[in-house]
This record gives sequence, C-alpha cells and structure tokens, in this order.
Amino acid sequence: MYSSDKKLEIEITTACRNAISELFSKDSSQFYYCCLVTTGQAHAPFLSAWSQDALKSTAELEKCHPSEIKWSYADSPYCDFGAEHFDKLKQHFENKTLLTEHEFDKRINLMEKALANLIDEGLFGSAADRDNIYINVEVMPPDYSNVERAKRLNSSFALRNWLEEAAEDGI
Repeated sequence: MYSSDKKLEIEITTACRNAISELFSKDSSQFYYCCLVTTGQAHAPFLSAWSQDALKSTAELEKCHPSEIKWSYADSPYCDFGAEHFDKLKQHFENKTLLTEHEFDKRINLMEKALANLIDEGLFGSAADRDNIYINVEVMPPDYSNVERAKRLNSSFALRNWLEEAAEDGI
C-alpha cells in the first residue's frame, strides 16, 4: 500500500491532523495531554487526550481523585477519538505478518515524526499554549522509549509534570 516511508509518514500525519482538529473543535477547554498510543508490537496508533474539563468530570463520575486518572490514556473519554481517521493505517499495519525490530522502530519513528510535523504546523498552539500540552507517542505497556520521545517532542515546561507524575519508575 505504501511505496515509501515518506508516504506512510504523510498518512500518519494526515490521520492525526484530522482526528486532533476534530477533537479540538469538539471540546474548547484546555487540553494538557494528547498522545498517539500503540502496542509493543507497534500496531496502528490511536489517539487519546485529556482536557482539564474532561478530567474533572470523569473524576467526579468515577468517584476518584483526578490524579489517579490524569495521565491514563485508557481512562480518558477521548481514548480512541477519531478512530475512523486511522482506518487506512490499520489496514497497512495489520498487513505485516512478521514485525522485525527494524519495522517496529520505523513505525514508532514515523509516528513521532507525524506529531513533530503537527507541532511545526502549530496545531498544538504556539508559545505558552504549546507549553501547556504534553504530546507523545506512547508504547503500552510503557517502556524507556516513551521518555526519550517525550523529551524530543516537548518543552521542559510541558514535560515536567508528566515526568514527575506519570513516567514509570526505572524507565
């Protein structure tokens, strides 16, 4: 389906741009978390995000303290938001029968590059707005590479709370 890595990067960027733009138009509150999530087998990514309003209402609904779910992609009401935008990618990612380490790294790197493209485009805002949202490609279950990507994709200000509150010990 994809004749080059650049074409796949464009498809990932487009899927992310469409899903994130739709998300931001749906909820006008301040988002602080926006991630592409994938598995340890680098399956097709899906979007998960948190806004301050969503965190507050979800914590009330779940009868928990917001800190318990603040960084949980799975607990977000926006987990797998805009899934239809990723359908074409799912077909490509699932067509691979044997995932080599090289293919895994390529997929993760292309996901990261897609988010970097959107940062450069200003989709996440600029200056102070951009500093208030943590962005990443997160592999689940978490591994050390999540922190490395987070450092490349975020300013120290955006990264600080996530590192203090959510980064896995020993990673």
